[in-house]
Amino acid sequence: MLTLRKSQERGYADHGWLKSYHSFSFANYHDPQHMGFGNLRVINEDRIAPGKGFGTHGHRDMEIISYVLEGNLAHKDTLGNVKGIPPGDVQRMSAGTGVQHSEFNHAPDQTTHFLQIWIEPNVTGIPAGYEQKTFPDSEKRGRLRLVASPDASEGSVTIHADARLYAGLFDAGESFNLPLAPGRKGYVHVVRGEIDVNGKRLAAGDAAKLDGETRIELSSGKQAEVLVFDLAG
Repeated sequence: MLTLRKSQERGYADHGWLKSYHSFSFANYHDPQHMGFGNLRVINEDRIAPGKGFGTHGHRDMEIISYVLEGNLAHKDTLGNVKGIPPGDVQRMSAGTGVQHSEFNHAPDQTTHFLQIWIEPNVTGIPAGYEQKTFPDSEKRGRLRLVASPDASEGSVTIHADARLYAGLFDAGESFNLPLAPGRKGYVHVVRGEIDVNGKRLAAGDAAKLDGETRIELSSGKQAEVLVFDLAG
């Protein structure tokens, strides 16, 4: 079964310095029909105004992935990491027993546009950890590039969760099929552009939830960037 969630159906919050779309219930947005999917708990599409950001705050027992689309996200945490996250990089922070961090847009004239993703871990109480890697567009063109996995396959960042995250770029004539093992769930989030997912047309901000399907078929992309999740059932 494939279920579509259109971009405009997401939760939305405008804090002035931060504009955020919530794919699942988060903060003041609560929808009992959208509490997560499998072990995928949060996808927030955030836009941070120039010179603004999230002050120091804490997390525990969650795998948190940052995927920057435009601008740069400055990350600082109590593990001693001080790092900018540009487009093309994937950052993983395992909150584990607890970590404090801040995220900031230091640019004076450019908005930082990024996705923050939370995946529920399959082990709790581990030491907090951090990892960041670059994945060039050439590795995502016309295919799905594994960027996060529980076993660091293909040079992906390591997450302590039963999930695999892929990123892909698709334009006219490019297609790709990702098999789904029995009992697995698939989730496709269209970052930008348009693309067909198992024959259904999706545009930027739209998502497809797949349950009981044997594969994810991507085709007929139009300047499309997608994130695809293979999730525990």
